[in-house]
Amino acid sequence: MTNQISIWLGVILLGTVMLDFAMFGTEHMLFLGKKLFDLLEWLAFWR
Repeated sequence: MTNQISIWLGVILLGTVMLDFAMFGTEHMLFLGKKLFDLLEWLAFWR
C-alpha cells in the first residue's frame, strides 16, 4: 500500500466517523467500540 492510498483511506474513515457523530450521536461508536474489544479478546484467545 502506498502512502497516498493509506492517506485517502484514513481521510475516508475519519469522514465517515465524523458523519456518524453528526447524524446519530456517539451511541453507535460506543457500541462498535465494545464489539471491537470483544473481537480483540476473542482473537487473543485463538493466538
